[in-house]
Amino acid sequence: MQFHSGDSLKETLSLSASREQEAAHKRLMCQRQACEAQTPVSLRRHRSLTAHSLLPLEEKQRRVLRNLRRLEGLALVSASDGYQGLVDELAKDIRNQRRHRQRRKAELVKLQATFQALSTKATFYEEQGDYYSQYIRACLDHLAPSSKSSGKGKKQPSLHYTAAQLLEKGVLVEIEDLPTSHFRNVIFDITPGDEAGKFEVNAKFLGVDMEQFQLHYQLQYEGVAVMKLFNKAKVNVNLLIFLLNKKFLRK
Repeated sequence: MQFHSGDSLKETLSLSASREQEAAHKRLMCQRQACEAQTPVSLRRHRSLTAHSLLPLEEKQRRVLRNLRRLEGLALVSASDGYQGLVDELAKDIRNQRRHRQRRKAELVKLQATFQALSTKATFYEEQGDYYSQYIRACLDHLAPSSKSSGKGKKQPSLHYTAAQLLEKGVLVEIEDLPTSHFRNVIFDITPGDEAGKFEVNAKFLGVDMEQFQLHYQLQYEGVAVMKLFNKAKVNVNLLIFLLNKKFLRK
C-alpha cells in the first residue's frame, strides 16, 4: 500500500507495479532485512516471514488476493465492500500498537527489576552460605583435638557401641526388619576421619562387617533431624553428634 494508490484494498491489489515501484519496494525490504539482522535471534520474526518479505511486489499482491479469496470463502471478509472490514481491523491494530508497545515496555522494566532483585538476593545468600561454611569449619577445627594432645600422627581410637546401647541413649531410632532382641548382635564402630567433623561409621552383625558410611557434622546445620544409615538404621542426628562431641571433641 506504500507503493500503490487506490480507492480500496481490492483496487490497490489489482494495480500493476512499475519498474520504479518494484525498485523502491526492494530497497525498503533490504533495509528492513538489514535491521532484522541486528535484532537478537530470540526476537526475530519467523524465517518464512523474512523470506516472504523479499518477494517482488506483484507476487505479494497475487498472494494477498489469493488469501483474501480463501477468507471470503470462510465468510470472514467480503469483496463487495472492497475488503473494507479487513482494512478497518488492520487500522485498529496499528492504532493500538503504541499502547501495546508501552505496556510491553512497562512489563519488561518490571521484570528486569525483579530479576535484578532476585540476582542480588541470590548473591547475598551464596555469600552467607560461604560465610557459615567457613564459620562451621573454624569451629570444628577449634574443637578438634590438637596434635599435641592426641600425639602427632597418632590416630584416635574408635568408639564401639551395640545397637542396643545406642537405642537406650536415644541415638538409634530403629533398624528395619530387625527385632530389638537382636540389637545386641549389631556393633557400630565410629572412627574420626582425617578431616575435622567427619567420621567413618562401620556396622557389624554377629562379627561380620556389613557396610561403611561417612558422617559429617554439616548435617546438623542443614536441619537433618533423622537420617538413615545403610538404608536400614535410622538415627537421631542431634543426639549422635552430641555423643560424638562428648567422646571426641575437646572442651
